[in-house]
Amino acid sequence: MTEQRFDVPEADAFTRTYWDAAADGRLLVRRCGTCGRAHHYPREFCPHCWSEDVTWEPASGRATLYTWSVVHRNDLPPFGQRTPYVAAVVDLAEGPRMMTEIVECADAGRLRAGMELEVAFRGGVPVFRAEPVPS
Repeated sequence: MTEQRFDVPEADAFTRTYWDAAADGRLLVRRCGTCGRAHHYPREFCPHCWSEDVTWEPASGRATLYTWSVVHRNDLPPFGQRTPYVAAVVDLAEGPRMMTEIVECADAGRLRAGMELEVAFRGGVPVFRAEPVPS
């Protein structure tokens, strides 16, 4: 019997487009044709104006760090093997906030609210890392 995992989403008919894109290394958001605002997590209607005129749109993959927490203990597989890890909320460049994980972060003490991040993908799930400093 395989162990249940809590880090892998269960795609349904509606979210399959999102998860298929993520598996290909592309981040998507939904944009409303009525009010023009983007939103995330994917919904079939706009959470701002309730319009059903929403479409998938490629996101830039850029974000800024809004808040974070270093998790030292988690009993759900496979998170227990990853501790400590950084759970975070980021502000996507397109506007919406997104819950995620910060990866490739050897020193969480260097994280700062507002720091620039870029999307990465781990097992078809979008995660974020600090943008490299231009040389």
